[in-house]
Amino acid sequence: MKIPLSWLQLSHEKARLLIALAGIGFADMLMFIQLGFQAALFDSSVTFHKALTGDIFLMSPQSDALGFTKTFSERRLYQSLAVEEVESVVPIYLNFGSWKNPIKRNTRTILTIAFNPAQNPVNFPGIQQNIDQIKLPDVVLFDDSSRAEFGPIPDLLAQNKVVKAEVDSRKVTVGGIFTMGASFAADGNILTSDTNFLRLFPERQKGLIDMGIINLKPGANLESVKATLEAKLPKDVEIFDRAEFIQNEISYWQNATAIGFIFTLGTAIGFVVGIVIVYQILYTDVANHLPEYATLKAMGYKDSYFVVLVFQEAIILAVLGFLPGYLIATGLYSLAAGATALPLAMTANRAITVLILTVIMCCVSGTVAVRKLSAADPADIF
Repeated sequence: MKIPLSWLQLSHEKARLLIALAGIGFADMLMFIQLGFQAALFDSSVTFHKALTGDIFLMSPQSDALGFTKTFSERRLYQSLAVEEVESVVPIYLNFGSWKNPIKRNTRTILTIAFNPAQNPVNFPGIQQNIDQIKLPDVVLFDDSSRAEFGPIPDLLAQNKVVKAEVDSRKVTVGGIFTMGASFAADGNILTSDTNFLRLFPERQKGLIDMGIINLKPGANLESVKATLEAKLPKDVEIFDRAEFIQNEISYWQNATAIGFIFTLGTAIGFVVGIVIVYQILYTDVANHLPEYATLKAMGYKDSYFVVLVFQEAIILAVLGFLPGYLIATGLYSLAAGATALPLAMTANRAITVLILTVIMCCVSGTVAVRKLSAADPADIF
């Protein structure tokens, strides 16, 4: 079988090839890490939103994102019941509190979620099984995907121990666990009843809620009901359907914070670093073989032949360099997920995206490097 000239040229100097692959792998790893954390940011920020059952959602126009909400009057929810197609409403309370680790006694900020247990609107594993627990005074459910700094709560419960902690200096009992997951806004979460919530945070006024859920009757036209509510309700609430509700949260983290920009910039930097590395390799290869190329051109080979040759080298470098970047990034995802409790994992879509970016990166480098070859004249070299 005929071995391609492009591979023979790349593999001729193995040390330089390994350096090139290491450089491309590093650039790919950097893109993987930035894209992975960006995806974890967006995914974790809407985990709660996606778990909510409901058709229409109300929030204050001054609210930024989950955990950074402003309150509005619960009356707006009950006003929506005047619309014939509305079946039921559920008020949601949210607040950050200071959680005291029951073992180490250190404190850490935790997000508290509360609602009427008779109207459970959250579809997280573990909530429905333990919903009766939060009807008891000063009982909360603990998110078993919270960071380890909150204490080994799931392990203690698994040992049938009574787990008592403190939230904002008020003693609480952990009545069970549920699974939600940490996010960039909250390292941990607890869930309780609206009555317990007002005990934990006495400064919060009853009737001022952070989020409202509206459930429609079967067969109701969502867009029609949403338009009716927008016309009837005062402008001190924003009205979202499910897709808008989720996108509003993502848009905040993507556009209104520095985090989204930083991850996008990091991906771009990785792409540029890769272009520079591949360009240096291909340019050096072209420069070192100019006499041979000039001889071939004098023999009648067209410029197109050499352009294809350089692009073949670029694609070989892209594919071979992608593999170590992919493997290292997969390991780093696992390590970071364990350390941060964020939803970090390699996905097929992200792998394909980075592979395509790598091929583009190498082809851009090849386009720049081949200009020197195209300008080479056999008469100038000999």
